[in-house]
Amino acid sequence: MNKLLLMITSFLLCHPLMAQEPETASDTLRKDALNVFMEASDHIRREIPFINYVRDIKDADVYIISTSQQTGSGGREFTYFLVGQRDYAGMKDTLTFATAPDETEENRREKQVSTLKMGLMRYVAKTPLAEYIDIRFTQPMSESVSIDKWNSWVFEPSIRGALLGEKSYAYKFINAGFSADRITEEWKIRTRLSYYYNVEEYDIGDEIITSNSNSKYSHVHVVKSINDHWSYGGSVSVHASTYNNLDFKLEMFPGIEYNLFPYSESTRRQLRILYAVGYSYADYIDSTIYDKTWEHLWLHGLDIAYQVIQKWGSINLNVDYRSYLHDWSKNNFDFGVDINLRIAKGLSLNVHGNYSIIHDQLSLVKGGASPEEILLHLKQLETQYSYYVSCGFSFTFGSIYNNVVNPRFGNYF
Repeated sequence: MNKLLLMITSFLLCHPLMAQEPETASDTLRKDALNVFMEASDHIRREIPFINYVRDIKDADVYIISTSQQTGSGGREFTYFLVGQRDYAGMKDTLTFATAPDETEENRREKQVSTLKMGLMRYVAKTPLAEYIDIRFTQPMSESVSIDKWNSWVFEPSIRGALLGEKSYAYKFINAGFSADRITEEWKIRTRLSYYYNVEEYDIGDEIITSNSNSKYSHVHVVKSINDHWSYGGSVSVHASTYNNLDFKLEMFPGIEYNLFPYSESTRRQLRILYAVGYSYADYIDSTIYDKTWEHLWLHGLDIAYQVIQKWGSINLNVDYRSYLHDWSKNNFDFGVDINLRIAKGLSLNVHGNYSIIHDQLSLVKGGASPEEILLHLKQLETQYSYYVSCGFSFTFGSIYNNVVNPRFGNYF
C-alpha cells in the first residue's frame, strides 16, 4: 500500500497538469497585480487582464459591488461601488454609466469595461503594473449640448403574437402594449396600456374544448419629489379581465412616501414607507359571491420596502397591506423576501420567497367554476393564501484566482 501511494504521489508531482513551470516576468507581474473581488463575466476578464479576479472577498485588495436600475428612457443605469481593504483601506469610489433602450449588448459591454477600467486606475496606480498602463482620451468634445426635443418623454409601443399546435391541441395569443414615461429628478410619470387575448383548443375524442380569455389594462402613475426623503403622488388604473370576472374596474390611489435613507443612496439601501387611500368602482361580468353586479368602495394600503446591498450580499424585504374601509376583514397581506448572503469563504445562502394572506376576493363568481374552467385556469378560485419559497446553498473551494477564460466546447459537457 505504501508503495502504491508513493507511485501515485510521484505521478501527480511529475504530471504536466501538476508540475509548476519556472517563474517568468509575467508571473512576477501577476503576483503583483491588484486582487479584486467582483461578479465578472468572461468578457470583463478578457478585457481587463491586469488584475487578479479572486473568489473570496477576504482575499481582495478591492471589492466591487454592482447594482442597476431602470432609467426614465427605458434603459438602465449601472453603478459600481469600489471599496479598498487591506493596504487600500479607506479608499472608496462610486462610478455610474447609463445605457439607452436601443443600445446593443456590445455597446453595453464596452461601457461596462471602460467604466471599470477608469475606476480601477487609482488602485492599480499603487502597484508595479502602473508603468505599463497607458491612458488616452479618444473622443473630441463638442462645445454645446443639444436640447432634448422630447422633454424627457420616452414612448414604447409593442405587439407580439404566437401560434402553437399539434394534432390534438392548438394555441394562439396576441399581446399589445404601449408605454409613455417621463422620469426626471423632480417628476416620475409612467403610463401603461396593454391588451391580452388567447384561445386554446383541446381535441379530446369526439369533443373539442375551447378556452378563451382576455384582459385589458391601463395605468397612470405620477410621483412628485418633495426632498431627499419625502415624495407624494398617485395612480389611476382601469382594468377588465374575464379571469377576474371584471367587465370594468376603476381605481384611484393618492399616497405619500417616506424613505429613511436619502433617495440618492437608493442603489445601495432603501427603507421606504408608503401609505395611500383610494377609491374603487367595479362592474362585474357575473354576480359575485356577495350578490353584487357592481359596487364602489373606499380602501387604503401600506407598503414597507427594505433593501440593502453590501459586500456580504443583499437583502430585499417587502410587506404590503391593503384593506377595504367598509369592512377591514376584507384585506390582503403580502410578504416578500429575497436574500443572498455570503456566509463564509466560498459558502453562500440564497433564499427567495413570497407569502400572501388573501381575504379580499370580492369579484369571485357566484356558483364557482366548472371543472373545465378550473383545469384550464379560466376563472379565479377562492383561496385564503398563496406562497412560493426557494432556498439553496452553494460552496466553492480551491484556487483563490479566477483569471483565465476558456470558451472551447462552450457548455457542451
